[in-house]
Amino acid sequence: MKRRLLSLLLGGLLCLTACAPGERGGGETMRVGVAVYKGTDTYITNMTQAMEEFAQAWSEEQGRRVQITISDAQENQNTQNGQIDRFLSLGYDVLCVNLVDRTDAARVIGKAREADVPVVFFNREPVQEDLESWEKVYYVGSDARQSAQLQAQIVLELWESDPAALDKNGDGVLQYAMLEGESRHQDAMIRTEVSVQTLREAGVPLERVEGGIANWERSQADVLTESWLLERPDIELILCNNDDMALGAADAVERLGLDLGNIVGIDGTPQGLEAVEEGRLLGTVVMDYAAHGQAIFRLARTLAAGETPDGMEELEENTIRIPMYIFRAESGPSAFPPN
Repeated sequence: MKRRLLSLLLGGLLCLTACAPGERGGGETMRVGVAVYKGTDTYITNMTQAMEEFAQAWSEEQGRRVQITISDAQENQNTQNGQIDRFLSLGYDVLCVNLVDRTDAARVIGKAREADVPVVFFNREPVQEDLESWEKVYYVGSDARQSAQLQAQIVLELWESDPAALDKNGDGVLQYAMLEGESRHQDAMIRTEVSVQTLREAGVPLERVEGGIANWERSQADVLTESWLLERPDIELILCNNDDMALGAADAVERLGLDLGNIVGIDGTPQGLEAVEEGRLLGTVVMDYAAHGQAIFRLARTLAAGETPDGMEELEENTIRIPMYIFRAESGPSAFPPN
């Protein structure tokens, strides 16, 4: 049975203490500070919940108390900096950071280094110079370029097997719209560029007829897509930087009573997978939030114990890359292709 305690504290902190039943050993409580850019992000929420569940299971197995405290920066880097400073002042054993602004990593690393507290960045990757600035800095995430290539593969496979399913107006050109995440987020920029580049290089004739920023949010994507479709009912494909925006596009399509299931996401959230199975989305790229959560906690608990994570086979230098795969309703998951 799962036991999770989530309580709202001052400064936007959420705290979970995982306690094994009966006598506990292993010394003092291991304290892990988790700083996220926005607590309402579906994918990040799924990932941190998975991390908490792995912490709970490990706590019960090892008989050691684990406290995971999650701070929500609400998309404000200054707020996040204050939350990280608080973790450090309270003597947390390790920091796990999902940056609001990846360019602020140097400040986080500098503060953590002064306190000799290891840092595991996740989901939003700092520049390589920052990752290499201290031996106790690590990163867990997936390859944004590969996720875009896989997204393009979903479209390409349908184009090659049944082009009429995409080219609704039969003009030989695929009219598409692009829903983008944040304007300065590196994953959004890479996914936007590489998905289209991959399709063009494969010989798919494309015409971008609409595009805009929906900040990863379902509601914003819904409003934006509705406005596009009212002006351009000839849109044949909607590429989305994440599943929440894909779901927002599907909401608009359904509300307008249109026949447009050629919407592709990235993340593989439970809601996204369900929408694929229902035919509301063409497919998605599964980022495997549970695998991310497990890797983050395994790395964090090793560093918190003062050990080096050299024994983690998936770790290459200071980075763990989580594999991805395509999910389509008609064929189920398929393995990602080699680089």
